[in-house]
Parts: sequence; structure tokens; C-alpha cells
Amino acid sequence: MNMRMIPDTPYCTHSKAERRVFDRLRSITFDDDRGQYTAFHSLNLTKHEYKRFGEIDFLITGPAGIFAIEVKGGRISCVNGEWEYMDRYNNVRKSVEGPFRQAESALHGLMNTLRSNLPPHVLRPFHIGFGVVTPDQQWCVPGAEWDPHTLADARKFMNFDKWLMDLFQYWKERDGTWREFDSQALRRLNQFIRPNLETALPLYAQAFEVEERVNRLTADQMAMVDVVHANQRVICHGGAGTGKTFMAKELARRWTATGMNVLLACQSPFLKHHIEANFPMPRLKVSLIKGVETARRRMGIERFDALIVDEGQDMFNMKDMEILDAVLKGGLEHGRWCFFHDMNNQSRLFDGFEEDAVVFLNRLKDAVVPLRTNCRNTKVILDRVKADLGADMGVRGAGSGPPVREYRAARKECPNILLSELTELTDRGGLSPGDITILSPLQFARSCVSKLPEHVREKIITIDEYSTGFLPVSQISFSRIQDFKGLESEAVIVVDLCPPHDGPGEHAMHYVAMSRPRAVLSLIYMV
Repeated sequence: MNMRMIPDTPYCTHSKAERRVFDRLRSITFDDDRGQYTAFHSLNLTKHEYKRFGEIDFLITGPAGIFAIEVKGGRISCVNGEWEYMDRYNNVRKSVEGPFRQAESALHGLMNTLRSNLPPHVLRPFHIGFGVVTPDQQWCVPGAEWDPHTLADARKFMNFDKWLMDLFQYWKERDGTWREFDSQALRRLNQFIRPNLETALPLYAQAFEVEERVNRLTADQMAMVDVVHANQRVICHGGAGTGKTFMAKELARRWTATGMNVLLACQSPFLKHHIEANFPMPRLKVSLIKGVETARRRMGIERFDALIVDEGQDMFNMKDMEILDAVLKGGLEHGRWCFFHDMNNQSRLFDGFEEDAVVFLNRLKDAVVPLRTNCRNTKVILDRVKADLGADMGVRGAGSGPPVREYRAARKECPNILLSELTELTDRGGLSPGDITILSPLQFARSCVSKLPEHVREKIITIDEYSTGFLPVSQISFSRIQDFKGLESEAVIVVDLCPPHDGPGEHAMHYVAMSRPRAVLSLIYMV
């Protein structure tokens, strides 16, 4: 059984040494039939012995135990207790801490986190240890700070498999305690570590927010990445908030890391410019469906190696299928692609939905992956959307959250209610203006927002397709509902809509608007 790598391609790193170790780990085969070994690359630590931030280059878990591996490329030296690390560009970094101390302290930081979050019986079956790999340098001098069993220099790296097995045995003998392997404990350990490893920035991140928000990918999305990796053509569907755009971005990162030229196609100019501004990647081209041929020419290639479609429900028509087919190597029938879509209601916001396009893609697909875990909205919002619209946005959600705030009034009274709600959320609720987005089906000039007092209107910025990733925290944002697809905000106030009645077009507008907030949803309905 081979080592399982998480992620399955190296995280962005300038270290060639880490990439070499990554490739070696991936090729190792274990005879141990008790369970699979997993190597986590670039694991960030929330707790460390004495550093504010820490990182483990590689963390290996398996039946043998838990092991932290520190990788040092380039030249390493130690003079009078001061370590020097020189990279391939001849840049020198000095430290009083050697690589063995770094590996040991990172391991203790991890174990502190594990002990704080997992019961003792989960950790009891595992030996723990650390090692240092220097694939570019040969160590000839013994030292009191390190044990030769914990070091794989350039010589031992040539037989890396054996060194790793010897490292496991060394720490087992050092432990001196017999430990009975528990496969359930290993599964629970990996489940705890894995969501904290692979993270993706939230879609609607504020450029000037003091605290960076991070949405951890759930087990559902993680399983989807594995399925996509194993299949050429995948259809992935889930309700709003189930992480489709997060997964599209992560999939793009993985595919481009392997050298592929990737096209990410979407319908919304707002979403296109947001992804371009916040997730720039070499070899990735983000394009509207109408501009994919121009995007191909600008990349200077005959066809793209892989295709990712976000908000695919807006492109389910044969005309768009033909456009995508023409720019993908192997076409849609034989090429590599993944369509992310939501068939609840959003497809009715744009014209041109054709059932034949869905049948066409289903005939070509290798796999279908449903996303069921909502990682954006609170459970209160999920329940409200399901009750009002009958739409399925997944299960669980991001905590319970505050109740949905609903008001019903004549149109002429709506501006006063909106003013009161803005005051309630900011002055009394403690939200910053940049946390709040007002959504309307109408342009600003026709919306009740335009009837607010001038001193309030001055604090509101209308979002355009170029500003979605760079909104100041000092201003409330305003957007048409149909332009805000794929985006999100901490708090959303919906205006200029009547309460939902029968009718798919109207339900689509409500669905998009009500699924945008992460925590606070206010509905100001006209009656």
C-alpha cells in the first residue's frame, strides 16, 4: 500500500528539497496491512512551544505512530552555536535553532494541539518521533544535538525508504512502551488533522479586514477532490454554500501545479474578477463563457489541458457546450473537466437553460459527486431557505446563528425600516459597515436604498465587477442580487422583494439572496 499524500500535489513552495521528499514519500510502499500511512505536507500549527506560528514540513501518520519531518535544502552550517541556512540563491538565514530542535519543538506543538482536542484513548496507540532530511548535504560530523538515526542526509536519502522504516523503529524502541494499534483511532486522528491542513480563503474576503477568515474544507469537499483526481470528467453538484467555488479554486491549484494550462469558466463578470483578483495562479485563465476563445489565444495555446466550470447551471445549454468543447484538449467527450453546479433554483436567473445539455454531460461524465455539507450559512438560514423555498442547501451549516430578521411593510415605509436595521446591525450589533451587504433585484437608483438620507447613502458603495475583492471595511456594499451570485457576506439585508410565492423565477431571486450571508440575514419585504 502506497503512502497517501495530502494534498496530492505539493503546496506552493520554493523548496526543491521539499518537492524531492514529497515525490519520495509518494512512491513508498508499505507492507504493513494494519492501516494506511498518510503524509501531510506543510501542516500549520496553531500551538507551538515558543513560536507564535509554526509549521511541520511533513507529518506522517500510520500504524507506526506520528512523526514530524523537517526538510532542509541547500547548505547548512553551525558555527559557535549559530546555525546558517543557505538556499540555492545564496541567501543566508541565521538562527540559534538547529533543524533537530525545530522538528522536535514542532512535534511538541502538534501534540499539545492534539491533546487539547482529542481524548487520551485516541492518541494512546501511537509512538511519536521526528526526523530531519537534508537531501542536498552530506553530514560527516557527529554532534550531541542530534542522533544519527533521526537524520537522512544525501547518502541516506538515496535509500529513503529504509531510513524511514528505521526511523519508525528507532522511536518505537525509544518509547519502550507496547502500544496496540487502533484503526479507529488512526481514522479519527487523520480526520482531525486533515480539515486543518487544506484550507481555502473565503470567496468574499475583505481586503482590509483585521482578521483573515479561513473556511476549512469539510470532509465532503475533501472526498470530492480525491474523486476528481481519480476521474477525467466529473459533475459536482451542491446547494449554495456547500463550497463549490472553494473546490473549483482548489482543483485549479492542483491541476496547474502539475503543469496543466487550466480554463476556469463562469457566467458572472463579478465572480470572474473576484477569482482573478484573489486567487492568481500561473497557468490558470479565468474567463466568461463568451470570452474563452480570446482567453485561449492570449495564453498562446491551441487548447486548454483541463476545464473547470463554476456556477455551471448557467451554462447548461448546447451553444455553451460547443464553445467549451472547441477550446478543451480532447473536447468534452475525451478531455479533462469538472462542472460545479447548483440545480436548486439558480439556473433560472439567466436565460438559456436546456435539459439536453444536462443529458449530454451526464452521458460523458465518469463520476457524479454530491456536496451535502454546508460550510457557509448558519443552520437557522438553512432551515429558513428550506421552509420558504423548498431548496436543499446541505446539512449542518456553520453553527446555530442568530434568528432571521424579517419585516413586512408598504414600499414607502421600507427605507425607514432599512435605516433602522442598518443602525441596529452596526451601532447595537457591533458589525462593521464592511460586514454588511444590501441586496436588491433593482439598480441602486430604483431601489429603496436610494431613498435613505444622504449622510447614510454616502456610506454605501455600489459593487461593480472590478471591486468585489477590494471593498473598504468603512462602507456598506450594495449589489443587485443577480450580480452577487457566487459571492458572500457576513450580513445581508434583502430589500425590494415581495414575500416568496409560487414561481421558479421569483424563487431563484430569493434563493440567491437568502443564501449569501454567513451569519446574519435580514428580510425587508414589500406587501
